Amino acid sequence: QVQLVESGGGSVQAGGSLRLSCGAAGYRSNYMAWFRQAPGKEREGVAAIWSGGDRTYYADSVKGRFTISLDNPLGTVYLQMNDLKPEDTAMYYCAAGLSRLYGDDPLDTRTSYDRWGRGTQVTVSS
Repeated sequence: QVQLVESGGGSVQAGGSLRLSCGAAGYRSNYMAWFRQAPGKEREGVAAIWSGGDRTYYADSVKGRFTISLDNPLGTVYLQMNDLKPEDTAMYYCAAGLSRLYGDDPLDTRTSYDRWGRGTQVTVSS
């Protein structure tokens, strides 16, 4: 089974930047997305991208600060995170292979993805 491997997490101060990467060697997905989950909170969708690259989706809380992009030949999705805030602290998970779209929203947590990574921790200090 194809493994998704995230990298790029770490600890930064508020206002800093990080770039997350998620590779799925040889796997081509219709959508790829990033979700996050903070301790004691529900998982939430952060950003998603259609494989054609011309459709992106963002949670309101990250619009204007995060950018999702896709390198199709590599099968790698990136999440550039700028102006990070302490409330962005969470485990970030990569998802691929959307199998059931809920409410026409690839970021809805009821939307189903076939592949998930193990996560990469992002910690933002104030």
